Amino acid sequence: MANDIWSVADLLRGDYKRHEYGQVILPFTLLRRLDAVMAPTRDAVRARNASLEVQNKDRLLELAAKLSFYNTSDQDFASIASDAPNVAKNLRDYINGFSPNVRKILSRFDLDNQITRLAGAKILYKVVGKFNTMRDLDKLSNHDMGYVFEHLIRKFAEDSNETAGEHFTPREVIKLMVNLLIAPDAETIAGEGQVINILDPACGTGGMLTAAEDHIKSINPKAKVYLFGQELNAESWAICQADMLMRNQPGRIYFGNSFSDDGYPDQKFDYMLANPPFGVEWKKVKDEVEAETEIGHAGRFGAGTPRINDGSFLFLQHLLSKMEPVEGKGTRLGIVFNGSPLFTGAAESGESKIRQWILENDWLEGIVALPDQLFYNTGISTYFWILSNRKAEKLRGKVALLDARDQWEKMPKSFGDKRKQINDGQIKHITELYVDALKGAVDENRPNQAKVKVFKIRDFGYHRITVERPLKLRFEITEDTLAALENAKALAKWDGREAMVAALRGLTGSVWWTKQEARDALHTAVAADGAQWPGTAALLKGLWGAVSVSDPEGEVQKVRKAGAETILADPDLRDYENIPLDEDIEEYFAREVTPHVPDAWIDHEKTKVGYEIPFTRHFYVYTPPRPLAEIDAELRELEAQIQKLLGEVTA
Repeated sequence: MANDIWSVADLLRGDYKRHEYGQVILPFTLLRRLDAVMAPTRDAVRARNASLEVQNKDRLLELAAKLSFYNTSDQDFASIASDAPNVAKNLRDYINGFSPNVRKILSRFDLDNQITRLAGAKILYKVVGKFNTMRDLDKLSNHDMGYVFEHLIRKFAEDSNETAGEHFTPREVIKLMVNLLIAPDAETIAGEGQVINILDPACGTGGMLTAAEDHIKSINPKAKVYLFGQELNAESWAICQADMLMRNQPGRIYFGNSFSDDGYPDQKFDYMLANPPFGVEWKKVKDEVEAETEIGHAGRFGAGTPRINDGSFLFLQHLLSKMEPVEGKGTRLGIVFNGSPLFTGAAESGESKIRQWILENDWLEGIVALPDQLFYNTGISTYFWILSNRKAEKLRGKVALLDARDQWEKMPKSFGDKRKQINDGQIKHITELYVDALKGAVDENRPNQAKVKVFKIRDFGYHRITVERPLKLRFEITEDTLAALENAKALAKWDGREAMVAALRGLTGSVWWTKQEARDALHTAVAADGAQWPGTAALLKGLWGAVSVSDPEGEVQKVRKAGAETILADPDLRDYENIPLDEDIEEYFAREVTPHVPDAWIDHEKTKVGYEIPFTRHFYVYTPPRPLAEIDAELRELEAQIQKLLGEVTA
């Protein structure tokens, strides 16, 4: 079906550029889908509309249509396609006949301008005719129609060279995410009188939302599920909103930027899930985000802000601000990230502080590593973060990590960057491993149990210490040091520089191993030549900076502060160590640093606390290299093969 729809591009070629095809194909696909769905009750709606004399007809016409929308026009795709001279007029009449909720959706496509452009290119009639010949659009389920739209959007995204972060979530990935999110609550969901609110603040065409509802309904068909979403892309919003209308789905899809225009400022949700764009900057909404950050936790971004070129942690904070209080029902949420939020940002950076806030509040339940090449527009590795403010008792103060990077099968045919998929058996296996981890059922003898590890929250924290070493210098006059003196910025405006350099030129080749010896020799040479000695701290700093050279055998440099001598640190030898929070800093330093650099010390004033989740390190398995004898034997065999082939060529 998607390929049939895509063939409309053949009509647009020449009059439209490839990246513009979606401006026509998406709205016309939606129109044709609506047209097909309304066909069984079209005559009933027209008759009912003709018989009504009241102004507010909406509800009565919806009843006649047996849908949450309707069309009162005398036109349909068949009649529009059969009248070539009036195709533009009839198409506009048809669009204006829709109920207000559909007209609002269609307005996001700027469809009227496209009609004018198609008519001017004399291809409008052909486009309408092509869509009219498409059958079975009404027979597709909303789930399958979602596949069609996502396939089309992916094609348009590729043609418009959208960033790899702007991707769409494959359905099997959505299924796994929903499973992990909802599986621990299956017994609760199966209970009587369940009313469940779900939010996706980057909902795209709504695939995650509808999959979550389908899963909940499979557990409890009587559950009342309300879907709430927000989307910035106008076309994706329109498709999602249309899907909600055709499902007659309770809830709301808000159009706007989740960071600067929160569609649900006062609402809380039972479940939340999102697959926000990876590594997309938030510069456009910087002022709004920073203004909300300033009010602390009264706003959504009280934990701080990440780097300007990656808004992933803003999405997560946005979700966390909408959790139901734990005293009530509490909330579980899942979000898809790339590897960056796990470790990007040094101690006390924005990202590190956000991780610390999440972990110390004991909201992070688990992280699942997924295979690479799962998404259409990017082949990078991805991770599910599952968070909750009502974690299982056995997982309080802990976090479960699950390595599912080997749970995939090759796709029969690649779609963009998507070359792998997760089958139903693998989804079931991953879900069972995760649920067992939540229950504390970690059995080392169980198959694949090495893929699951549970850590204490403090295991992810560390002290970042600054390791200093003494500044050791020798002092010399060479052509290089004289050139450095002549070009030193600190001495540039000093009138005595040229005379001093001339006076010191006679010391070329001299080396001193203490600063006092160097000072005496330099001062004597300058005085003997009648030159001026630098009289200020800034000038002296310029002088010593030019004639001093770092040397492991040199004199340790000291400075007197508050009546005591302090060793100066060499900034070029400065190093850093990350020490686990629960390990004694001095013991670690004595064990890991002092044996290698006995003269080193810790600058405790610079010690910082950081948090990171080094997922790959925790699941790293050392693979020893092959024995040299085996490699040598293989090389000899290859050499023999090459010689044989060369012999055949030259024979």
